[in-house]
Amino acid sequence: MNHLYTIIALDIADERARQARLDQMAMRATMVSAKEPGVARRGLARALALVSRRSASAARHLDARTADDLRHALVPGE
Repeated sequence: MNHLYTIIALDIADERARQARLDQMAMRATMVSAKEPGVARRGLARALALVSRRSASAARHLDARTADDLRHALVPGE
């Protein structure tokens, strides 16, 4: 009778190991597909950085024009 329990225990252990391998393979497959949206995120980040740089440039240009206008208004004789 003890041999039967040993065989059953080994069978259960093999089944659990097999299931663990399947779960690990599924997790790896999920991780590979999760890396692909990084391309979209990276592209979006680059586009937003470009918009940010352009708006900062426009703000600096506007500040320079405002400063020039203010200087001309405050300096008498020009």
